[in-house]
Amino acid sequence: MDRPTIHRLDEATVARIAAGEVITRPVRVVAELLDNALDAGAGRIEITVDGDGTERIRVADDGCGLSRADAERAVERHATSKLPAETAADLTGVSTLGFRGEALAAIADCATLELVTNDGEAVGTKLRIEDGEVTVTNAGRAQGTTVTVTDLFADRPARRESLAEAAAEFGRISELVARYALARPAVRFSLTHNGTETLSASGSGLQDALLGVYDAGTASRSTTIHHETSLAAGGDLSVDGICCYPSVTRATREHVRVSVGGRPVTDTGLRQAVLSGYGSLVAGNRYPVAAIDVDPPAGTVDPNVHPAKEEVGLTAREAIETAVERAVSEALTTADIRRTDAAATDLETELRAVDRADPFGEVRVIGPFRDLYLLCEDGDELLVVDQHAAHERVNYERLRATVADEGVPTAPLDPPETVSVGPGAAAAAETHADLLADLGFDVEPFGGGTLRVSGLPAPLGRVAETDALVETLDRLAAGHQPDDRRDALLSDLACHPSLKAGDRLTTGEAEQLLERLGECEQPFACPHGRPTVCSLDESTLAAGFERGSTRFR
Repeated sequence: MDRPTIHRLDEATVARIAAGEVITRPVRVVAELLDNALDAGAGRIEITVDGDGTERIRVADDGCGLSRADAERAVERHATSKLPAETAADLTGVSTLGFRGEALAAIADCATLELVTNDGEAVGTKLRIEDGEVTVTNAGRAQGTTVTVTDLFADRPARRESLAEAAAEFGRISELVARYALARPAVRFSLTHNGTETLSASGSGLQDALLGVYDAGTASRSTTIHHETSLAAGGDLSVDGICCYPSVTRATREHVRVSVGGRPVTDTGLRQAVLSGYGSLVAGNRYPVAAIDVDPPAGTVDPNVHPAKEEVGLTAREAIETAVERAVSEALTTADIRRTDAAATDLETELRAVDRADPFGEVRVIGPFRDLYLLCEDGDELLVVDQHAAHERVNYERLRATVADEGVPTAPLDPPETVSVGPGAAAAAETHADLLADLGFDVEPFGGGTLRVSGLPAPLGRVAETDALVETLDRLAAGHQPDDRRDALLSDLACHPSLKAGDRLTTGEAEQLLERLGECEQPFACPHGRPTVCSLDESTLAAGFERGSTRFR
């Protein structure tokens, strides 16, 4: 690409840019440097992080590079190549990822910064800023730019103390790089942490990006999206991306990622449009895995509505969201989205009975309906029991009692299994190792985004599946606090070995389910709050059949 020229913005434009200090934690350093690398036309970006990122962050690219004069101007405040020097009247016309000139200056203000760059000349430039002192020397480097940031917040102890644990801070960086890899699938990304490569996407397309962020199983069950339409307000809109089949779900919506013009953003409306595109294919408490990039007409996007560029303004929002929903729906309509479910039907292990009468002691099982509900007679009432919700309540109370007493029993896996997870989940496994052990997981890092699983929880009559581990990590990676979310995590664990739709119970198994449900402290709702039992009294049936008396006509 043509090398742009760095210039200072005029004071009027500076006053209109809602910038301020954007470097609040290590992930913001990475975000700013990634934006610069992509705007420089990089086809390969290598990110290296030591510790939590305050020790060292290094971002190297093969972009167009900078001349010496431009390198010196680039570290000045409000110096940029991303707005025309002549005028900046229309900030919505910006097509780059970032246009604030203070990115490098803001980083240098709170860290030691070293920039090595070459715009294709015989000799490159090395620029170092430490304690406000700038030194410039010759450097040998191929075309491109490498920025190394060390001792971040060294002179700001309060800022350092406000950071989370190292694994959590790196988890934020991992999630950011994952978002960029999915938003820019033609760019080769690699992320290395403490000498170990944790993410690698070869830049050969969306499926490869999904493979780099997740695993082969997830990438293989996906379909790409390409949708074009014309907006009534004028201009063409394109929607591109990838979405996994409804059989691939997660416990949190953070795995639905959206970007606008290749810029990863946090946009509730666009994310909801993706979810609406799945419709009823995904259960209400589950979320799909998808990455969607929206490319609206020029001038319809305002990138200056958020200081850290995490949000954008859209002038044709309703039409854009409708197009996203349609694009996802059409892609899923033509994809092979068949799914299979495994069943678990153990109901033999008794719960610790509570001191009260069994509410189902006089109930007689009539039989199953659609292999999902149990029809039962209880005096003058017809009871309809949701067998999955009932079994989930049983498993949840059994699991909760076990955790309260002695922690969840762990069933060893021989041989151990390996599980590939996203970077954020891998970081959560390290940060919350003690909590995972309490929940019955025996997990350790195995390199990159792979975990070695040597044991799984086994308090539910059978060993839980590795999917339970993935969902637990997803919740933790999404920022849920362990103490506040323990019950929610136990609820998710209880769901996995519970009866599924299509699992036919014998009369004896159905009676056993009701017996176990009757032992629960709260038998009439599953741990997620859905009812386990609905009743229909005889008078309602009589009215439906136009009977005057209910018993003898």
